[in-house]
Amino acid sequence: MKIVILDGHALNPGDLSYDVLKEFGEVTYYPQTPPELTLERIIDADYVFLNKVNLTRDILSQCKNLKYIGVFATGYNVVDIEAARDLGIVVTNIPAYSTMAVAQHVFALIMQFYSAINAHSKSVMSGDWIKSPDFCYWVSPLTELYGKTIGLIGFGSIGQRVARIASSFGMNVIVNTRSSNRIDEYNAKARDDEKVKGVSLDELLASSDIVSLHCPLTKDNNKLINTDSLKKIKKGALLVNTARGALVDEQAVREALENKTLSGFACDVLSEEPMSKDCPLLNAPNCVITPHVAWAAKETRVRLLDIAVENLRSYLNGKVINKVN
Repeated sequence: MKIVILDGHALNPGDLSYDVLKEFGEVTYYPQTPPELTLERIIDADYVFLNKVNLTRDILSQCKNLKYIGVFATGYNVVDIEAARDLGIVVTNIPAYSTMAVAQHVFALIMQFYSAINAHSKSVMSGDWIKSPDFCYWVSPLTELYGKTIGLIGFGSIGQRVARIASSFGMNVIVNTRSSNRIDEYNAKARDDEKVKGVSLDELLASSDIVSLHCPLTKDNNKLINTDSLKKIKKGALLVNTARGALVDEQAVREALENKTLSGFACDVLSEEPMSKDCPLLNAPNCVITPHVAWAAKETRVRLLDIAVENLRSYLNGKVINKVN
């Protein structure tokens, strides 16, 4: 059986090993695959693994041996799921592997604004503390999280982990989600000081000191954060996006930063990745961007690869898990 990994470098830049897949067949590995080479590389493959390479109906229909696609991610929009279903190709994903790492990254981004660690360290290393007449000084405002309100849009596993961390800081947590039963289930297990409150989107925007996005991207919420919704946001709020880049109208966010409607914007995802030189957020004021690395802790990637291997093993044993089609 022939196994092809189309873009394996992001998951494994050299500190993991794909040898674990050799028990299932011959493995061909590509660090990246440009669109024009996708079909050529999988035309005779039995099993394919990918992260961000697009598999269209046209490509899938020409791969007569293809039986299984393993997506090295939770999101699987890169695969034409309907076409795969029609052609009898099983598609699996990796659910909930990055919950801890992404929630951690959310607060790393928040702390860039609330604690200004990097700015103060740079100041010290440049000699400012040596010259200070006092035992302490600060180069930007410092803000406590305690007592602040964080609004979570979406309340899956990552949103719920963020809520727990926020509660440990003494924050108030409000949630907007289409799945109100998730709030009920969460609150049933939470201590009184950890319970969250479900609210409308408008109330969340108006009430939150920090708005953090944790919802999947759908046709209904593309550019959920836009010029109109930013008019409703609490003035001076911090906006955080570790979910999907297209949830945010990037030009509208830049304008909100420039007119100080937002005190800051922090994200790990953009609507176009890698970042375009024309991205409105490039060098925007009070904007912190990381290059889609919230999921990239080694422990997280080990977990992802372990699940990917188990997905394939279970499929071959006749018991498909994490199937998305």
